Amino acid sequence: MQLTLFWIACLLPGHLALPLSQKAGDVSTLQWELAQNYLRKFYLRDSKTKEVNSLVVKLKEMQKFFGLPVTGEITPRIVEIMQKPRCGVPDVAKYSLIPNSPKWYSRAVTYRIMSYTPDLPKLVVDQIVAKALRMWSEQIPLNFIRVRWGTADIMIDFASRDHGDNYPFDGPGNTLAHAFPPGPGLGGDAHFDNDEYWTDGTNTGVNFLRAATHEFGHSLGLDHSSVPGAVMYPTYEKGNPKDFRLTEDDIEGIQKLYGKRNDSWKR
Repeated sequence: MQLTLFWIACLLPGHLALPLSQKAGDVSTLQWELAQNYLRKFYLRDSKTKEVNSLVVKLKEMQKFFGLPVTGEITPRIVEIMQKPRCGVPDVAKYSLIPNSPKWYSRAVTYRIMSYTPDLPKLVVDQIVAKALRMWSEQIPLNFIRVRWGTADIMIDFASRDHGDNYPFDGPGNTLAHAFPPGPGLGGDAHFDNDEYWTDGTNTGVNFLRAATHEFGHSLGLDHSSVPGAVMYPTYEKGNPKDFRLTEDDIEGIQKLYGKRNDSWKR
């Protein structure tokens, strides 16, 4: 329960005491406000830490996470990243922020699809969810079992704006989805913004397979990765679905939690 609450606390936007310094002529008011809101949402740390009061410290943390020069100044590249659609889970130290690495201890993890997007046929959503989960289970000794009623370990839902978990979505763009780490209550659940246009292709909208695989990584206990191209990278990147797969970084992270799947382990 404590682990789930810890992750939930990370999703809170929070209120920070000191604003970012704004140099006249360098940054527009809109960009300045964007930066403050973004950092409050995705880089909130333990409130007992003195650094939580400094947005400049958080900006440097973000720059370090994305492999940028650590200047503490708002740059066009930082603004570009902040404007990208992304996962709603905060960016954290690679796979290690949450104490004791929460994970599922049963080798059979259940999931239930609570609702659907109108953008895709229900059968397609079912197939994509199964495929996304299978990408993870092929690497670790876990099986995913679908249930059609009752409470499952991973409850999957499409919702808009305020949807009952205190972390409302923000409409089209920006935050696409969020998920909670293994645990009771909301633990493991994955929510997708129904105001997005979800697709199984590449041209327009958000590819559901790419987003679902990422969120299920959180459902299994992974944090965000700072490695560009990794499935667990926080921002959404378009690409050919045929080329989509877990990277070495994703596999290393998930196997650190659950171990490797081998041929002798039966499904």
